[in-house]
Amino acid sequence: MREELTPGAHDNRLIGRIADGSAPLRVLGELAAQQRRIITSDRRSFLALATRCADAPGGGYFAELAAGESEALGLLTPFAAACGLSDAALRARPPLPGCQAYPAYLAWLALNGDPVGVVLALTANFAAWGAYCGATAQALRDHYGFAAEACAFFDFFATPDPDADARAVAVVEQWQAHAGGGAAGAMDVLEYGRMLQGYELMFWNTLADLVE
Repeated sequence: MREELTPGAHDNRLIGRIADGSAPLRVLGELAAQQRRIITSDRRSFLALATRCADAPGGGYFAELAAGESEALGLLTPFAAACGLSDAALRARPPLPGCQAYPAYLAWLALNGDPVGVVLALTANFAAWGAYCGATAQALRDHYGFAAEACAFFDFFATPDPDADARAVAVVEQWQAHAGGGAAGAMDVLEYGRMLQGYELMFWNTLADLVE
């Protein structure tokens, strides 16, 4: 499924501009502001999923994801500061609909999605997000002169977790055993994955429109 959902090389219209240093600093600042809203929303969504799965496999997995969002939120502040945004300015930036569609859909999944399908769809999406973060972290150093502290937010998501796939597979296998073989259908998983990846690209391309 990961290969099927992998975006094309040119689907993300902003990442190339960041990679070559042509994305304005104000757009990077907007990225920080929109990410602050996304992280706080996604953290609540993961906690909601953890609560739904409290007595079933997956509860600990989603709780770990929520904890990761908390850590990422702390790393976002130095990046925003390097973009010229104080914490007050970061919070004051209004939401952009195209950027906030992803967390809105994840919130829907937290209430309505099959937890196994959500685990699998997130695993596929995290691969694309991590690759974009890796390219951004490198560009911030090479073209924008950002210090390591200001790049740490992107480094956090770009650093491969060698156990991530194994943990996701373990959750799926445990859930299948817990449910007597029942699990999300392949069509549901693909639907979740396509929607998440589509909204992921919408986030980046909404910001790309601010460059053009």
